[in-house]
Amino acid sequence: MERGANSNPTGPIDKSRVLDVKPLRSLKPIFSPQMGSSAPFSGVPPAGPFAPGGAPFHPFAFGNDSQRASNFANTIPSPVPLNSFRTPDTQYANGDAGPSKARGRARKGRAAQDDYGNSDQGEDPSSGRRPRGSSQKRAKGPANLSSIQVSIDDTLDQFLRAFKLTALETHQQADGNKELVKRVLLTYNLFRRRLFQICEAKEDIPGGTNRPDLKAATTLMTKGARTNSTKRVGTVPGVEVGDIFFFRMEMCMVGMHAPTMAGIDYMTVKLSADDEPVAVSIVSSGGYEDDGEDGDVLIYSGQGGVQRKDGQIFDQKLERGNLALEKSLHRANVVRVVRGVKDVPNGTGKIYIYDGLYKIHESWVDKGKGGYNVFKYKFVRVPGQPQAYTLWKSIDQWKAGSGTRIGVILPDLTSGIETLPVSVVNDVDDEKGPAYFTYSSTLRYDKPFDLPVPSSGCACHGGCQAGDANCPCVQRNGGFLPYNSLGVVLNYKSLIHECGSSCLCPPNCRNRVSQAGLKVRLEVFRTKDKGWGLRSWDPIRSGMFICQYAGDVIDASSMMELLGSEHEEYIFDATRAYPPLDYTSDGFAEVPFPLVISAKNSGNVARFMNHSCSPNVFWQPVLRDNGEKTYLHVGFYSIGHIPPMQELTFDYGIPKSDKATLRRKRCLCASLNCKGYFY
Repeated sequence: MERGANSNPTGPIDKSRVLDVKPLRSLKPIFSPQMGSSAPFSGVPPAGPFAPGGAPFHPFAFGNDSQRASNFANTIPSPVPLNSFRTPDTQYANGDAGPSKARGRARKGRAAQDDYGNSDQGEDPSSGRRPRGSSQKRAKGPANLSSIQVSIDDTLDQFLRAFKLTALETHQQADGNKELVKRVLLTYNLFRRRLFQICEAKEDIPGGTNRPDLKAATTLMTKGARTNSTKRVGTVPGVEVGDIFFFRMEMCMVGMHAPTMAGIDYMTVKLSADDEPVAVSIVSSGGYEDDGEDGDVLIYSGQGGVQRKDGQIFDQKLERGNLALEKSLHRANVVRVVRGVKDVPNGTGKIYIYDGLYKIHESWVDKGKGGYNVFKYKFVRVPGQPQAYTLWKSIDQWKAGSGTRIGVILPDLTSGIETLPVSVVNDVDDEKGPAYFTYSSTLRYDKPFDLPVPSSGCACHGGCQAGDANCPCVQRNGGFLPYNSLGVVLNYKSLIHECGSSCLCPPNCRNRVSQAGLKVRLEVFRTKDKGWGLRSWDPIRSGMFICQYAGDVIDASSMMELLGSEHEEYIFDATRAYPPLDYTSDGFAEVPFPLVISAKNSGNVARFMNHSCSPNVFWQPVLRDNGEKTYLHVGFYSIGHIPPMQELTFDYGIPKSDKATLRRKRCLCASLNCKGYFY
């Protein structure tokens, strides 16, 4: 359909200017050998991704006997604003940053900055400019941080072994599947976050980097830990419409979009005696003269037109990516479209949404804002694909109150208790809502656990700082802060030690993430066959804290009395055996904490989270000490990136009871790894 003046060509394309243009035979490698061969990190006996001396724990390592605890209580400070854990004023303060965006296409407005303070340098590598370094100075840690012993190489090797990426076959690197894509992305994000944590705490590590997103990708790809390296027109095996990426490097590693900066990816095909370029994917990140307001039509601007040395603007040429788009118009081949939207919690960051396959319907030359010729391409979405970008637009309207969420029963289940409202929605049947319960955001204990040795709270009035050897809370976490400023857990350990009520740090301290309430806008919804479930309106980053399990702590010895009762459906049992997230264990590992929580009468949104044999959420024990007492909590974190409106699930584990097999329930998760039952 025509969409007005912007949809029509302003005049014929003068193709005489490209008579002497020769198509490129292939796109150069994504990374030069130099990028993937930086100096190795020197190390001492590794801490690795596990707690030193720890055995395997859900999801990666279990603590030793000295870390075991039972009967804990709760102390919650006042809620703090969402995503306000900004304690460290350092180069890495914002934690998870995407790489610099691209510059080669027609730009509009002021150059954006990524969350390291780097200017958006553009998509065209031929511009000759590189992302500038951070303008902020990095806070230097105390001299005695040399006691932190870490080997990056050993850490990486452990991740590669855990996720079976040490020796991928050539065909696996060339062509992947959903499971392999999941493993590659999970390994990348785990390694990237661990790099950030180590480099933030100890700046004198050889080979350290202020861009862990780039360092992690180049290192993994050098080791062959990637997939879908073969360029192709059409869908990418293992990547689904609606999938999200927080880093350009993630798309590179799974074959979604090869260039690290350019917005147009293309390949050569053999036509008659000549090779010709055809486009395979584009990225429209919202910082250029594109028109993407229509969810099914995208007016895309070409690349080039900027002098790489002095920034002078001139007419774009019908070459390289622009020529590939023109050839794809005439060949009518499909092109993958990735749309970039603002990552609101991260300020200037981007979230990349795979919006499916499009076809180019027409092209023309238009005048850009600088008065120079810019190529325009009209992309129209292929019908019959799942919603992606249009769903995001609908959610934005729900949040703004300009759109109606169909099936809303209750606008806020929490009655204002949570920092964000939780709606209850049923567009499936006539059920009027879940059974009555008292909403509580806290975990209630009759009696906390007695510490064998009293602990001291921190005196960090401005918030705990990474690598602060004088902070007892940092030292209890092995010398590192467990979270970044976005509430993402940086390293999976047997326990996370958060600041307790005796600590003097403020509520927005980076070591109080699970105490500040919900981080994303959640929705309790009616499923088709599993009762009530839980999902998010917001995208969720890999490793991000979602919520804790609230309710009443009950005596583990009384569990047998509750079996078969209505309480059983709302019980969280930490004494169950839970599967690890890695792929090396054939069995289930036990969590050594006799903590049992009932959310039947009192609880929060976590009580609605259903089971899945292929979950996207895992749970992590969190301790908060208070002098002679300590309190254990259960925090839920995302395994990988979770797009909006995807159901949140975790594995319920296996109870210790000898009669467990008698309590099997039919599993309806419908995942590829579904066992057919759960407990």
